[in-house]
Amino acid sequence: MATKRKSAAQKALKEAAELAPLVQADQNGTDAKTSEKAAQKAAEYLLKTMGSQTGEKIVVDGITIPTQAELLNMPESDYMNEAQQAFFKHLLKEREAQLRSNAGETAEHLRENSIVPDPADRATIEEEHALELRTRDRERKLLKKVQEALRRLENGEYGWCEETGDPIGIPRLLARPTATLSLEAQQRRELRQKLYGN
Repeated sequence: MATKRKSAAQKALKEAAELAPLVQADQNGTDAKTSEKAAQKAAEYLLKTMGSQTGEKIVVDGITIPTQAELLNMPESDYMNEAQQAFFKHLLKEREAQLRSNAGETAEHLRENSIVPDPADRATIEEEHALELRTRDRERKLLKKVQEALRRLENGEYGWCEETGDPIGIPRLLARPTATLSLEAQQRRELRQKLYGN
C-alpha cells in the first residue's frame, strides 16, 4: 500500500514539474527557445489528457479534433482551418478549466484553519501558503492570456503574428498556445529588450 502511495506521489510530482514551465515561462524572462522547449513538454502533457489516451475522437462544435500528428501533417495551405481552430479551442478550454480548478483548490486550502502551536510548523505552513499564492498569481496571469487567446480565436485572429501578420506556426502554437508573436518576431523583441531595456 505504501508503495502505491509513493508511486502516485511521484507521478503527481512529475506531472506538476511538467506543467510548471508553462506557468513560469513568461514570468522568468527566459529566452524564446528555452521557454519553447519547456512549454512543449507541458503542452504534450495536456494533449495526453484530452482523450487521446483512450483513443476516443473528440468532437467540438461538430468538428472532429485531429491528433497532434495529424495537425503537424496538414499542409501549410490548411493553416488555421476549422479542424485546427477546433483543436486549439479545445486545448485552450481545457487549460482554462485546469487553471480555474487550481485556483479553487488554493482557495479551499487557504480556508483550512488548523491551529499549530509550534512556531516552526506555523512558519512552514505560512511559507507553503505564500509559495502557493505566488504560483496562483502566475497562473492568474496565464489565465488572462488563455482567455485572450480564446477571444482571438473567436475573432479569427488566432495563429497570426500580431506584429507582422505572418503565421505563428503549428509547432509554436503547440508549444505555447497563447503565443501572439512568431518565433522570429519574439526573438527580435527579446533582442530589443536586451539592447534597450523595457
